[in-house]
Amino acid sequence: MEAFASFTLIHAIFCTLFTLRVDASFVNITYVKSAVVEGAVCLDGSPPAYHLSPGSGSGANNWLVQIEGGGWCNNISTCLARKYSRLGSSKQMAKQIAFSGILSNRQSFNPDFYKWNKVKVRYCDGSSFTGDVDRVNPVTKLHYRGARIWVAIMEDLLAKGMNRAENALLSGCSAGGLTSIIHCDNFRSLLPVSARVKCLSDAGFFINAKDITGAEHIKAYFNDVVSTHGSAKNLPSSCTTRLSPGMCFFPQYYAQKIQTPLFILNAAYDSWQIRNILAPGAADPHGTWHDCKLDIKQCSSSQLHMMQVSACPGGNWELFF
Repeated sequence: MEAFASFTLIHAIFCTLFTLRVDASFVNITYVKSAVVEGAVCLDGSPPAYHLSPGSGSGANNWLVQIEGGGWCNNISTCLARKYSRLGSSKQMAKQIAFSGILSNRQSFNPDFYKWNKVKVRYCDGSSFTGDVDRVNPVTKLHYRGARIWVAIMEDLLAKGMNRAENALLSGCSAGGLTSIIHCDNFRSLLPVSARVKCLSDAGFFINAKDITGAEHIKAYFNDVVSTHGSAKNLPSSCTTRLSPGMCFFPQYYAQKIQTPLFILNAAYDSWQIRNILAPGAADPHGTWHDCKLDIKQCSSSQLHMMQVSACPGGNWELFF
């Protein structure tokens, strides 16, 4: 399971660099220090954080909230590894980050959202903002409080004008994309009834597929995430009332039940899912899939077929949508 850690940072960097272009501006970090007394803290106990670029003119009451990605931690060992990085501590986060792409304030690059209030929520809990365990182990001093961080940051943004939102979009990439699905209806419930609210998940639709050996690798991994972080009570009830909580990290089981308009963007061949769900290292000890995982052009016809069958059992996409 810990093999996931080696890809977590790579995937997070990709999601950042994908939008990092010449249109970037730099935005200062905001620490939600008041959240600490509520126990809404990163893995290491530091305050949660976000970056806010205020809107203007016709966009003053419109909000785009983007959730940072970066995988998950599924046990004490992997969470300790994150604790000393920006994915587990606001102390390790850059004081400024580039806002580009959908977060750009330049009309030529971002005609739809350049005047909006734009927020980048930093990710430091390792559970897609679902964890909530009261007890803190005195040895590891790990805090599993992702759900509390979500509440604290939303409350802070509402106090800064999001409570007057006329239009709002919740988005995210990778683990942040999963967050935008899990919390989509909750986000909608926080805003005025009259507001137009939608959600966008970029590379956040993780599928429940067996690996190349037939093992349920990703299912076991997400079960561990949910168990470690105490996430069950913060996952969509439309899923947890029917299935075990770990299954509710797979949007295929509840996306249809989400009431808020949701747009899902995923590559047909998601390299992270191929590397970590279909052909993780433990399932490919002889490296048969090595070249294929690095470059899809190097995949054999049988490997391509396995990708397609794994992603879409029986060829029926209605299983997912």
